[in-house]
Amino acid sequence: METVGRLYRMVRPQARYERSLEQIKLTKAAGKRTKTGIMLGLGETEDELYQTLDDVRSVGVDVVTLGQYLQPSPRHLPVQRFVEPDEFERLGAYARTLGFRHVESSPLVRSSYHAERHVH
Repeated sequence: METVGRLYRMVRPQARYERSLEQIKLTKAAGKRTKTGIMLGLGETEDELYQTLDDVRSVGVDVVTLGQYLQPSPRHLPVQRFVEPDEFERLGAYARTLGFRHVESSPLVRSSYHAERHVH
């Protein structure tokens, strides 16, 4: 979890991965539907992505989106790699085996991508 936490702090310096997982767990315990999104292409490994999927599912996330990170401005972190579509397919298939209620996984997916499919 340390390497995942390292990447997490690069994107959100004020945040802590473990604290975010705990917040998701508390939200789920309160009976709420939970959702998270993961941006790919910031230097993570495929193994770290599998671990992150395991982690978020273990705390009760219902919906997960996986999409390609795109640098919004020169002030933001640069793209480290463009993830191939077959990696998105593998990750999406793996996420489905974990029992997420809904999974979206492709380069153009964003947090609210096809939201109407998973709100009911």
